[in-house]
Amino acid sequence: MKPAELTAREKNILRYIVDQFILTAAPVGSRNISKRYDIGLSPATVRNIMADLEDSGYINHPHTSAGRVPTDKGYRIYVDALMDEPKIDGHTRDTITADFKNRIVDIEEIYNLTSKILSRITDQLACVVYPKIETGVLSRIQLVYLSSNKILVVISIVSGLVKTITLELTANIEEEQIEVVQRLLNERLAGLRLKDIKETITERLKDHDLAGNPIISMLYDSADKIFNDFKTEEKILISGARNLLKHPEFEDPLKFENIVELIEDKDIIVHIFENSSGIFLERSASVSGVNIMIGSELPYMKSEDYSLVMKEYQVGDNSGAMGILGPKRMDYAKIIAIVDYTAWLLTEYLSGNQPA
Repeated sequence: MKPAELTAREKNILRYIVDQFILTAAPVGSRNISKRYDIGLSPATVRNIMADLEDSGYINHPHTSAGRVPTDKGYRIYVDALMDEPKIDGHTRDTITADFKNRIVDIEEIYNLTSKILSRITDQLACVVYPKIETGVLSRIQLVYLSSNKILVVISIVSGLVKTITLELTANIEEEQIEVVQRLLNERLAGLRLKDIKETITERLKDHDLAGNPIISMLYDSADKIFNDFKTEEKILISGARNLLKHPEFEDPLKFENIVELIEDKDIIVHIFENSSGIFLERSASVSGVNIMIGSELPYMKSEDYSLVMKEYQVGDNSGAMGILGPKRMDYAKIIAIVDYTAWLLTEYLSGNQPA
C-alpha cells in the first residue's frame, strides 16, 4: 500500500498513535486515542481503523497488549508525511549557538564540541564523522623528534583536522636534521591535496639536495600511511552513550547488550554512516536535507531498535557527517531540526564564519 492510499482518517489515527507512543513508550489503545484527541470518533470506530492499519503493516500488536505500536513502515510514513514540520525553537537554537561561541578555543576542538552539544541537547547518542582527509588540503606538516630512529609526523589539514603518526627510521638521525626537511616539505607540499601528495611525493621532492636522507626515504616508503585517510576508529566521535540507557526500550537485557555492542564497536557506526548515503537517495528518506533511516532500513542486522537522523556538513569541497542514533521512538521533528541547524552551524564555523 502506498502512503497516498491511506484515508484522511487513517492518516490522523496513525499520526496520533505515533505521537502518543513517542510520548509514553506504551502501546496505544483505541480508547486512549478517542479520549485524548478531539476527533469525533468512538473507540469502536478508532478500533476498526487501527485494525485496518495493522492489516496494512503500519502498526502491530505487541504480545498480549490491547494497544498498538508503530512498525518501521508506520514510522516511515509518519516522518515522510504526517509529523509536524521540523522547526528548532528559539531557546534551543540560542543555546547551541552560545555553546559554539563560548567554548570553541581552536578549530581542532570543534568536532568534539559538536558531538557533545548534540548529545546533551537531544539526550541521545550523537556521532560526528570526520571528512575523508585524503581529499583535504595540507595546511602544514610538522616533524617531531622522538629518538634517534623515531619521529612523529603531524599532518594539519586546512579544515582543522590533525592526523599524527609515529614512524621508525632505517638509520639514526640528529634532531637538527629535522628542521631542514620540515621546511622543504612545507615549501613543496603545502596547499596540495593529501591524495595528490601520496601519489606524487617522489616526483615533487626528487630535485632536492637531501638525497639519501633517512627522513626523506622514510617519507617515500610511508606515504600511503602518512597521507591516507584516518583509521576507522579515529574517524568518528561519539558522545552520550549513557543517554540511551535512560530510554525504556533498553531495559530489555538483549536490547541493552545490542546497544553496548554498537557503542563499543565504532566500526559499525562508521559503516552505518558511510554506507547510508546511497540508501537515502534510493528511498527518498530526506526531510529538509536531513536523512532519516528507521530500524530495518539501517545497514546493520541488529539495528531494528534504532533510527538514524543524519546530515552532512561541508568543509570546503569535502564533507563529513553528523547525527543522532537513538531508539525509533524519538521525537523526529525536534531532532531533525536540531541536527539540521547544528550541521549548518558547524559548516559555518569550519568555513571561517561565525554567525551573529
